[in-house]
Amino acid sequence: MSSIEQKISQAKSKLLLNHPFFGALAAKLELVQNDDIQSFKSNGIKLEYNSDFLQKLDSAQMEFVFANGAMHASLAHEVRKNGRSGWLWQLATDYAINDMLVQNGLVRPDEAHYSKRFSGMYAEEIYAELKEDILRDELEYKSDETDDVQDSKSEQNRQKTPQKTDALSEQLFEEFAKAKLEEEAKNSEMPIGIGRFFSITDEGKVDWRRELNAALQRFYRDDYRLIPPSKKLLYRGIYLPSSTTQRVKIVVAVDSSGSVDEKLLDEFLSELNFLMLSVANFEIDMLVCDDKIRSHKTFFGGDILEADIKGGGGTDFRPVFEFIDKELLDVQLLLYFTDLDGVFPKDAPNYEVKWVSPKEAIVPFGSLIVLE
Repeated sequence: MSSIEQKISQAKSKLLLNHPFFGALAAKLELVQNDDIQSFKSNGIKLEYNSDFLQKLDSAQMEFVFANGAMHASLAHEVRKNGRSGWLWQLATDYAINDMLVQNGLVRPDEAHYSKRFSGMYAEEIYAELKEDILRDELEYKSDETDDVQDSKSEQNRQKTPQKTDALSEQLFEEFAKAKLEEEAKNSEMPIGIGRFFSITDEGKVDWRRELNAALQRFYRDDYRLIPPSKKLLYRGIYLPSSTTQRVKIVVAVDSSGSVDEKLLDEFLSELNFLMLSVANFEIDMLVCDDKIRSHKTFFGGDILEADIKGGGGTDFRPVFEFIDKELLDVQLLLYFTDLDGVFPKDAPNYEVKWVSPKEAIVPFGSLIVLE
């Protein structure tokens, strides 16, 4: 066994001992020596490394590199990209992963991306901020037709967007990661901040924050295009890609029948406000309803989501669906905050419905997010 192979083996063993979850993932990670790169890169399937780069790292820093590669392989990047620019999505995810690894006490090499600016943020939020950096000319744009470059100022830590043929392999690795994380949850040993990346069940209940985020991100699409270019710097003869984003149109209905827990409602609205930071171009119609519509307000990107709760009567869900059919166009998603004690419509609508409730119950259509 060569000295580098021995060093890799020792670092992976220490990672498994010190951080069992990351170590278990790294044990399945395919490592490929590639001395044509300057440090390391992960495309969500394998981790390529420069042997000289690894040789100069101490064991703790190597553990970080393997944990980073393992997390990238676990996150099914091609599936989660969701229409975004590939290289920028990889970069945003790298920042989120490295922040989480630092929170868990792993020792970060200088070459790994990290910024306190992105501490605690979801990859979707980081992506939105990096996109703004491009438009402010603070980050160099790279076409998806070229190698996906992690660092805008150098060629270190380069990555390539996975091809569609790799999607199945990504999903299988993700399923393995989730299974290992379920084991960690049973032993109360989950890594700090891992909820930003996986939805973990606890005694049959879902992570409702993650579920809300997934519901919103499913309808979010954005990308960059060169024709027409961004007008921001055209006067200087600089052509930047223009950002194209599809507006997300959502209805949020709030049950004001009087049986809804106000504390949970405040938490729900606060969390929804937080999640909206990662979806810049949205339109929300807020409906307050008990047995009839009490108020209707429309919010756009940058607005603070507030609800004036009026009502106190019985609960009838039908007026909300009737209002949407008559007054609103192109609705993609309805989030209905309620205790579920009411009259449901007979037929399911042609848009997605998420019932958000503090308790388990059977719903005739749509899906249920249980608040804890």
